[in-house]
Amino acid sequence: DLHSFPTRRSSDLHIGHTATHELITELKRQGAPGLILFSSGSTGKSKAALHDILPMLEKFKVPRHTLRTITFLLFDHIGGFNTLLYNLSNAGCVVTVQDRSPETICRAIQQHKVQLLPTSPTFINLLLVSEAYRRFDLGSLQTVTYGTEVMPESTLKRFHALYPQIKLQQTYGLSEVGILRSKSKSSDSLWVKVGGEGFETRVVDGLLEIKAKSAMRGYLNAPSPFTADGWFMTGDAVEVDGEYIKIMGRKSELINVGGEKVYPAEVESVLQLMDGVEDVAVRGEPHPITGNLVFARVKLATDESLSDFRKRMHAFCKDKLARFMIPQKVELVESSMHGERFKKMRKQ
Repeated sequence: DLHSFPTRRSSDLHIGHTATHELITELKRQGAPGLILFSSGSTGKSKAALHDILPMLEKFKVPRHTLRTITFLLFDHIGGFNTLLYNLSNAGCVVTVQDRSPETICRAIQQHKVQLLPTSPTFINLLLVSEAYRRFDLGSLQTVTYGTEVMPESTLKRFHALYPQIKLQQTYGLSEVGILRSKSKSSDSLWVKVGGEGFETRVVDGLLEIKAKSAMRGYLNAPSPFTADGWFMTGDAVEVDGEYIKIMGRKSELINVGGEKVYPAEVESVLQLMDGVEDVAVRGEPHPITGNLVFARVKLATDESLSDFRKRMHAFCKDKLARFMIPQKVELVESSMHGERFKKMRKQ
């Protein structure tokens, strides 16, 4: 009997702080339910995005497939929040795990007959390197969705070759606007259509901009990222082919080598094809002549020296990458190059 429990008034709850930010004050004045999402902070301080939850729920009014899903992306992430709402609204089954190692994820897929795995390109690469998939039956898996960062083409094609029956779908979403509907051209293609009801997209000077009904009210700790006419500037550089776009990378991570553009994911995709390379993170470093040079941090499964690896790398890349894209500086590391959200951390 719920009435047998003592009631607690909101005035009884004291957290030692009163929110005074004008965006929160306005949300409370309207009686709207709020949600604050923090960015990963991989390129700086985390930004706090304030949302009215109601517009975010609109996309879940249309019934969709009922699925057994692993909640790989956690609930402090827009992708994890979206996964939870999708499953709740479609009477799906949520499978949680104690950790997100390839072994644990594969065991959960086998044990619970998981149909959908929403994850990141970094995790898919870890899965391939670990070969944990060989020790479990992943036959129930119907769809793997990936987002949060640029997918290296080599990683996508290797996974698709192993599991051609699994649909691979690229997703696109941001803490500031929510998750857009998406449709990949094919399971082994990086070209994707994004948008759907409640979203508009446009490309300005090669950068993607989004107008969304579910857009945040604003940042609580940073300037507004919206244009004067209400478009969110994603900072993602894209190529366009009709209705499809290909996400090349963040403008902030673009490496300018003597006027030539280098996107880190393009270089990482090639280096990850090399035998013995477990992981690689590429970024630019200042150079007095070319402006920048390409710097690669590499985690090896072999015990070869830096000198030997550099020679092997140059021989491997010479017919796969333009000369200016081949890393001029290389560092061998032993630590992983991803954060808690399984997103590549290119800055140390």
